[in-house]
Amino acid sequence: MLDRARRSLLAWAAVCLALFVLLGVAATQAWAPLPDLDSVGRDAARVAAHHAGLRHVLRFVEIVFGLYGILAMTVVTVAILARKHRRPAIYSAGVVIATVVCRRLLVWAFDRTRPEWQLPHGLLDSNSYPSGHATSVGALGGVIAVVVGLLVRRRGVRRAAYTLIGVVVVVVGLDRVFLGRHYPTDVVGGLLLAVAMVLLGLVVYTPLPRSHAIHAEPLVEFGPRGTRLAVVINPVKVESVGQFKSIVTQMAREAGWEAPTWHLTTVDDPGTGMARAAQAEGAELVLVCGGDGTVREVCAALAGSGIPVGIVPAGTGNLLARNLQVPLYIRAAIDVALTGQDRAVDLVEVSGDNMPDTHFMVMAGMGFDAAIMDNVNEDIKKRIGWLAYVLSALKSLMFPAMRLEISVDGGEFTKHRARTVVVGNVGYLQAGMPLLPDARIDDGLLDVVLLNPQRFLSWLPLAFRILGKRSRTDELVNRMTGRTVVVRASHDVPREFDGDTVEPGRELRMTCIHGRLLVRVPR
Repeated sequence: MLDRARRSLLAWAAVCLALFVLLGVAATQAWAPLPDLDSVGRDAARVAAHHAGLRHVLRFVEIVFGLYGILAMTVVTVAILARKHRRPAIYSAGVVIATVVCRRLLVWAFDRTRPEWQLPHGLLDSNSYPSGHATSVGALGGVIAVVVGLLVRRRGVRRAAYTLIGVVVVVVGLDRVFLGRHYPTDVVGGLLLAVAMVLLGLVVYTPLPRSHAIHAEPLVEFGPRGTRLAVVINPVKVESVGQFKSIVTQMAREAGWEAPTWHLTTVDDPGTGMARAAQAEGAELVLVCGGDGTVREVCAALAGSGIPVGIVPAGTGNLLARNLQVPLYIRAAIDVALTGQDRAVDLVEVSGDNMPDTHFMVMAGMGFDAAIMDNVNEDIKKRIGWLAYVLSALKSLMFPAMRLEISVDGGEFTKHRARTVVVGNVGYLQAGMPLLPDARIDDGLLDVVLLNPQRFLSWLPLAFRILGKRSRTDELVNRMTGRTVVVRASHDVPREFDGDTVEPGRELRMTCIHGRLLVRVPR
């Protein structure tokens, strides 16, 4: 809906308004067969009159979804959106308020009396067409559906939200009929008016975000501005490759870039070959859409090339994007990639036993951290996203402690015991958890943390220590910093890089390469 031309949205709004007016005239003038259809409301009211329990439920729905209830829900919705999404918040408030005002005027214009079979509790004597409850809940449900389509990436979550909205609208509509407050045509008319107002709202004021660079200072140009763009996509991570291509192409054209070339990753090549192909064809900017694993492969392939990488996060963790303040909303991320500024960031070379030499951008882990990644149920992960990692963590909490030796910057090995060791190029996990709060992706250093809760309840003080960003080190939480880090375990343990597990082993050797890669970040 959001990608439709305004002319198309206006046409559909006009159709809904025309049907609304036609239905109103036909109902007030008692054109056949509407009187027979409306008489169904009499039978419904008789059913409610003979069931006290049903009447209590109907009155509850009537009160909750009355004008004041809808306005309160709108205020809550707008307050939630206003924190990060100003335009959707303005759109939502504008549509609901405009709909309520229009309904007040139209109900006076049609001047239809209430059904004679109203139930006596809460009797209403105002005009009937269109239903105020149906109009207002339809408008609020419509704007929430628009916002969900705009901001929610997972198809399953969107479908659940749309289903819930539909159920609420139907329940409120039936409530008006069973209480005898409205004729069925009043309810249908209210919903037609609501749909028309939601569509007109999209015509008048789009909730799509504007470029973050509109009010930013112009970037300093040191030479001719490039216009050749390549995009690397992990097709598994996007809902519709065709729709994604359409969005990127349109936004690229508006930002002054040429039509992009496209490179889709495969199971055999998760991004390296695609990045090199983009470089060979002369791309001056490469966008990568995928999870942290795909981003890692593309970044490693373009390291040292001078070609900036724009990140469009489409994975579950998206830790690199989170730590670089790249928006998780796809359109906003594309905007940052196309119009943001370049930042030189570090890349980490890593090697070890039973594994090829590789790189990582975010974090490497041994022990409990890697066990979490290894035990994640992929089906659950697809349904609930990063919360699947929480479930896996709960199952892996008492991963056995490891005996470790660690050397920093070529120093002597020191001995430790820990359930997990994490070496990070960035500091924050999902939900803003500051596992390595002093880590910076452009300081040329690696930050190391060892966690060793000895009992199940020891995880509680450990969590407080981490969330409080306390720098004290002891047997529970130990921290180190250096350009090179070598970790050795006494036996094979799980290992992971940027959320992808590798063959269990005993050793990791890591070196931070300072300022190796250019990444697009917000201005």
